[in-house]
Amino acid sequence: MNHAQIRAVIFDLDGLLIDSEIISYRLYQELLRPYGHNLTLEDYASGYSGKTAPENMRKAVETFGLPFRVEEGLEKIFAMEREYVERGVALKPGADKLLTYLRQKQYKILLATSSTKDRALTILMKNGIEQFFDHMVFGYEVERGKPWPDIFLKACEKAQEKPENCLVLEDSEAGVQAACAAGIPVICIPDMKRPGEEILQGAVGVMESLEHVEDFLKEQEQTDRAEV
Repeated sequence: MNHAQIRAVIFDLDGLLIDSEIISYRLYQELLRPYGHNLTLEDYASGYSGKTAPENMRKAVETFGLPFRVEEGLEKIFAMEREYVERGVALKPGADKLLTYLRQKQYKILLATSSTKDRALTILMKNGIEQFFDHMVFGYEVERGKPWPDIFLKACEKAQEKPENCLVLEDSEAGVQAACAAGIPVICIPDMKRPGEEILQGAVGVMESLEHVEDFLKEQEQTDRAEV
């Protein structure tokens, strides 16, 4: 990457910070089963992962010809999901340690998620990590969801940082595309589906887990010190 000092780190939520994408997949399976339809894991990963809830429900209603409106489908999904969320959604490996490191090193820490505010805050609070975040951006705050860059540009605006001085952590194809479109360096940590190689070429790194991000940042910090 062309080196610019990283001052802010922007986290995606689902599939990146928390292990929730598999839950979302199960919810859609439960929704479709009474109507005789099945959604494969591959189809969910390629067509639904990283998108907003309204986008996903609209796609499901249209694709499978479901006998209810998008709003009704969302009510069903949200009701089912609340049970999962109340039981707790696990953090991804390395999340706690990375957040602690970022706070110690005085990076600005942001969340940029297509999720609703209530849902995201509930998940963060149940895992005891909400206090780490300086700013948050939710799906309702932008007109266009990923792969459009709006949500990440909004995060830069809240952080009062230029895109090149931020780093996005993403798991999904749409998320990586959104970060690249915003001109923000992005590390991809694939979850359910590894984005295509053409899309990954735009990332500054592809890692197996959040546990490896700290080493990347330490290398950047060494470069910063060497340039002083």
